[in-house]
Amino acid sequence: VQLQASGGGLVQAGGSLRLSCKASGFMFSINTMSWYRQAPGQQRELVATITSAGTTSYANSTKGRFTISRDNTRRMVYLQMSSLKPEDTAVYFCNAAVNGGYYWGQGTLVTVSS
Repeated sequence: VQLQASGGGLVQAGGSLRLSCKASGFMFSINTMSWYRQAPGQQRELVATITSAGTTSYANSTKGRFTISRDNTRRMVYLQMSSLKPEDTAVYFCNAAVNGGYYWGQGTLVTVSS
């Protein structure tokens, strides 16, 4: 299982950013994919999840601002982030639930300036 996240960067508060995650090494279309984030000194937290059927769920802190989506043909999962806040600053990780195990990408840093 390999997950390659990209799209992070520096953005001003109120701005938008789209993260991408390229998956390989497993049957992407049948597995649940998620985005997590970890801020400095904080525990890693779940941001959003999308099932193989396309059902989505979000952390309360991101609901209404973030949108998770997937493209099974391209084996990609996305996180569209809008109305970004300084507290969204974190390293964002792509996660795949595969055969009872959880796999992680390398993370991409998102910094939101006030």
